Amino acid sequence: MNRVIPGLILATCWLVLLWKGSALLFALVLLPALAIGGYEYAQMAKMTESSLQAVSFSILSLLPLLALLFLPSIGVSGGLSCAFLLLAFWTLARYEEGFDIYAFFSRLGLGLVYVGFLGAHLYLIRTLPEGNYWLLVLTGITAGSDSGAYYSGRIFGKHKLSPLISPNKTIEGAVGGIICGMVTAVGLALLFFDTIPWGFLLFAAILLGIVGICGDLTESVIKRATKTKDSGTILGGHGGILDRADSILFAAPVLYYLLLLF
Repeated sequence: MNRVIPGLILATCWLVLLWKGSALLFALVLLPALAIGGYEYAQMAKMTESSLQAVSFSILSLLPLLALLFLPSIGVSGGLSCAFLLLAFWTLARYEEGFDIYAFFSRLGLGLVYVGFLGAHLYLIRTLPEGNYWLLVLTGITAGSDSGAYYSGRIFGKHKLSPLISPNKTIEGAVGGIICGMVTAVGLALLFFDTIPWGFLLFAAILLGIVGICGDLTESVIKRATKTKDSGTILGGHGGILDRADSILFAAPVLYYLLLLF
């Protein structure tokens, strides 16, 4: 129950936000979510010496999204560039004898891309025509893939997918997850779209499922490197924001650029 009830509440709020909420409301929810994700990452990276420094990093990680909201002319790449330069100044200001300057800069630089840059693409999708419906499809693909991989792996799993990174994940589970994500995408598309190119949808569902698995494994790499069990505790038995958003953070930019291209 420690996982089920918070999970149902979180899923319901997210679905209502996407289905009925405006783009502005979505941005107002996404901002604190990414701020918490940035704080969690700073704590995981173990490169900040105090909560104030972790908060400072979380603010830096918001710059790509803030640039989209208040300076759309420079866009997400301009916001990331500003955040990167500010991190460089912060790194140089902290440098002293015995300080691992490269670890500080590289770990937190990765965090800016992981949380700030990738996360801002969720808002970019929301601004597209029918963007809220595409976010619902994206959520369905990643959530369906995650659940499908878990149950398929338990029933059919024999061959390890990446034993050194995540010993419990199997190739059979990954295939089952991708299939489940495709089925979920088709169901949501039938529900929300009048017309849709089915070839594109199925291709996107497969690609996003694969990318989502990559995002999941990437967070596992970060956790192993930093000896962290969960990114946080804000979601109770579900861990932190990054524990729930690892797949969707990776998949969001892929879907956004697919929609622009096709």
